[in-house]
Amino acid sequence: MPQFAPLKNDTFLRALLRQPTEYTPLWLMRQAGRYLPEYRATRARAGSFLGLAKNPDYATEVTMQPLERYPLDAAILFSDILTVPDAMGLGLYFADGEGPKFERPLRDEQAVLALRAPELDSLQYVFDAVTQIRKELDGRVPLIGFSGSPWTLACYMVEGGGSDDFRRVKTMLYDRPDLMHHILETNAAAVAAYLNAQIDAGAQAVMIFDTWGGALADGVYQEFSLSYMAKVMQQLQREKDGVQIPAIVFTKGGGLWLEQIADIGADAVGLDWTVNLGEARRRVGHKVALQGNLDPNVLFAGPDQIRAEVRKVLAAFGIPAAGNGHVFNLGHGISQFTPPEAVTVLVETVHALSREMRG
Repeated sequence: MPQFAPLKNDTFLRALLRQPTEYTPLWLMRQAGRYLPEYRATRARAGSFLGLAKNPDYATEVTMQPLERYPLDAAILFSDILTVPDAMGLGLYFADGEGPKFERPLRDEQAVLALRAPELDSLQYVFDAVTQIRKELDGRVPLIGFSGSPWTLACYMVEGGGSDDFRRVKTMLYDRPDLMHHILETNAAAVAAYLNAQIDAGAQAVMIFDTWGGALADGVYQEFSLSYMAKVMQQLQREKDGVQIPAIVFTKGGGLWLEQIADIGADAVGLDWTVNLGEARRRVGHKVALQGNLDPNVLFAGPDQIRAEVRKVLAAFGIPAAGNGHVFNLGHGISQFTPPEAVTVLVETVHALSREMRG
């Protein structure tokens, strides 16, 4: 088993576990990414996105870049949610100037029924990156591992890439729910095994990104997305070497179902910017911590506006009391066009204001 340095800053983990913190910790979804010139330089050296994601040295380098620049409270593994379907043999590739695509999407019964959870050996590059990043962090802040949700992965697997209307995947869902459930069962087993292997490799918290759960109708969401995230939760190891491993779930567009999401057994629920944090806190009580939820486009405004919007988010949540916790984040991933100096203002303001509020 790899040996790691003791953790120097556990504020993020304590907030997720609803323990007292001196200030509100923060990290950013997609914090290692295209808004940073140093990331773009590393990606150019790697030659392609997959060249970057599948090389543990490059993955470590880009994971560390935002932490060299900003005093963030957590690192997140640099990877892609589509590593799992890629390992299932669907043939992930990135076309120039376009998002991810699959060479062999799941379009018929035969392809769906042939689907199997991947051998974890085929994802060893991810686990190697987790261990290498954890060593490189040297206890500075915790490392988050992650996966896409079973439903979100299924969207890409059936559509063959991103989608505006989810026509193919929803057609299958309504027309052949048996096939959709087969995909989701397979994905849930794969996601749980994948996250557990990341924990074994050194991840100190894990997050499930349900990016497309909000595209589903009420009732359909519960059956085809939420229930499968609950299955993942049931299979997750929540402790490693006597230390708790918190789990976060995030459904973009899921504010409507907050109470139900809070019931599936995660430690924290991520929220997009459409939800008021104070109301969310009242709705979930002491069940879960909350993560979020500044609109990423606030970072295109001037420094004073950024500070004012941060203040609103912190004030909406209020001062964390016994039994609840808040991790500051954006309501979705940071835009590639964000000026890096805007993130400096954000991080400094969250830390300073939240300390001040605790008085």
